[in-house]
Amino acid sequence: MEWLIIERVPEVFLPSALVVDEVGYQPLERAGANLVFQVISKRYEEGSIVLTSNKTFSEWGQVFGDEVLATAILDRLRRHCEMIPPQRPSYRLKNRLKANEQENEVA
Repeated sequence: MEWLIIERVPEVFLPSALVVDEVGYQPLERAGANLVFQVISKRYEEGSIVLTSNKTFSEWGQVFGDEVLATAILDRLRRHCEMIPPQRPSYRLKNRLKANEQENEVA
């Protein structure tokens, strides 16, 4: 049933690069995790996928609600990938830490 949904969403397969931002920001329910797997499975050999996440790979089982499913997704993503780890702290984290310092100075 869910596979039919993916077949009807050609927009996912048209762009030369599919960007998926902030994987793990919200945990996915089983149906959503299955759809992500289907998209990755259909696309990983066909076009580029740019994916960002603040979660380590070991945390992806929690994000997708299933260790086996998370491993299958990672296997496909890592097959033809170049991983680019951040070279410096997140600007959001940097700004939050700066705000905390300012709050502590005032107190």
